Amino acid sequence: MPYRAPVRDYLFLLEHVADYAAIAATDLFADASIDTAEAVLHEAARLSEDVIAPLQRQGDLHPARLENGAVRTSPGFAGAYRAVAEGGWVGMAADPAHGGMGLPLSLATLVNEMMAGACLSFQLNPLMTQGQIDALSLHASDEIRAVYLPRLISGEWCGTMNLTEAQAGSDVGALATRAVPADDGSFRITGEKIFITWGDNDFAENICHLVLARLPDAPEGTRGISLFLVPKRLPDAQGRAGVGNAVTVAGLEHKLGMHGSPTCTMRYDGATGWMIGAPNKGMAAMFTMMNNARLGVGMQAVGVAEAAQQLAADYAGIRRQGRAGGTGTIAEHADVRRMLLTMRAETQAARAVAVMCAAALDMHRATGNPDWAARAALLTPIAKAYGTETGMAVSDMGVQVHGGMGYIEETGATQFFRDVRVTAIYEGTNGIQAMDLVNRKLADGGEAAGRLLDDIEKGAEIARPQLPDLAREVWRAAEGLRETTEWLVARNDPEDRNAGAAPYLRAFARVLGAHAHLRCALAAGAGSTPHALADFYIRRLLPEHAALLAHARAGREGLYLLDTADLVA
Repeated sequence: MPYRAPVRDYLFLLEHVADYAAIAATDLFADASIDTAEAVLHEAARLSEDVIAPLQRQGDLHPARLENGAVRTSPGFAGAYRAVAEGGWVGMAADPAHGGMGLPLSLATLVNEMMAGACLSFQLNPLMTQGQIDALSLHASDEIRAVYLPRLISGEWCGTMNLTEAQAGSDVGALATRAVPADDGSFRITGEKIFITWGDNDFAENICHLVLARLPDAPEGTRGISLFLVPKRLPDAQGRAGVGNAVTVAGLEHKLGMHGSPTCTMRYDGATGWMIGAPNKGMAAMFTMMNNARLGVGMQAVGVAEAAQQLAADYAGIRRQGRAGGTGTIAEHADVRRMLLTMRAETQAARAVAVMCAAALDMHRATGNPDWAARAALLTPIAKAYGTETGMAVSDMGVQVHGGMGYIEETGATQFFRDVRVTAIYEGTNGIQAMDLVNRKLADGGEAAGRLLDDIEKGAEIARPQLPDLAREVWRAAEGLRETTEWLVARNDPEDRNAGAAPYLRAFARVLGAHAHLRCALAAGAGSTPHALADFYIRRLLPEHAALLAHARAGREGLYLLDTADLVA
């Protein structure tokens, strides 16, 4: 069955979880009313369903390939990209001063989700450009912004992010790429980067690479990393893509999934580039793009979860097997119903967490209130990790719902699982996200987390008269999370925090998901679909948080009973 963008679910979350009315009430987003949001979402849905979704199987069966040093993209990708670029979708959240629509990120995030649900390998391309637009907007010189931003926003040019090297994966500080100053203020970049998503294509006039490199006199580690903009083609005097730069694609990675997305090894042989931000402060500038991508990757995986659960539900609604009542299909079987409800409830919860994160970023941008920035920072690793884990779990469950047919490639169920698996590794593994949460994001003494938990408990109190049983469980879960947060803040041993970081993040996500479902149930009323999903999530999935918190509070105890040599033997 074809992908269907869940616009009604999006609008419900914007109104009842993200408090979109408050975003639209700000001066910055005064033109982005809920009616405007609805029109944008319906138009993006048509594009996703009619133009992008047909690329899903094309990209898998006919992967991107390298011919004579140039990437040839999968059939249909170039035409779909033109439709996305000409529709203004690349720069929908970008500054109108450079040609963007200036729409809220909360809205743009949902558009990205539906495009990823239609075809993840394609949607990765505009996502990378959107992150580069953010980085250049905040850190580049006026001259760089004037040349690059209008062309990136229009989609004429594409952007990439170049961090990883063969010897420097998550340990970015071990990179070896060098940048030597030139007399004209530019730099000569030399080195090789691997795993570069959409490092080249055959439909954009130029590919603009943000490359981490080290100056000749730079200190070791991440303190000595600078960021450079290195275009495939050097801009001429009018800012148009001119002569080629010393940038080549040395090879394409052979991947488990996302075959339509070329993942390149990029070689820089004295390529001309320009510094973005201050010397030796490249990681701060690059984190602007990475944080944008972390939220984006989390929402991409939610899009895959949505597509996987749609496919599974369609199959369960027509597959007849065994003795069942009602329709006579497997959708009547209790265990299949459990899986279908889990898939739908998890997808909506992960989507809600990402939308809450994007809404906090919108409110910070519109008001400048640092509390909103702190909330967005807290939610970013949760949105990334929970979204990607949901994408993996839901796509895996989708294969199970199909039974033996799920293991057959022609059904399409396995492609979702293969494609989404890498999202838990992208933009910092989920373990890194969890350690970021318990270290950097709790470094304020847990104040940002405490304010969020206050809001969750307040929401439970508001819901208590209409939904007493569900509200009670959400309130209790928030209190348990608060106690564990305080325990983590009090730990002096970082290994105590790191050992329990992943289960703590998962528990936080569980509570946030329950909070979102409770708000949806309260708004929709008893007997509604949101109420049924909330009842399922809070009664059956939320209780997992207690075990996760117990795991988190165990700290490093038992983690080092085996010597490393015995562990890896």
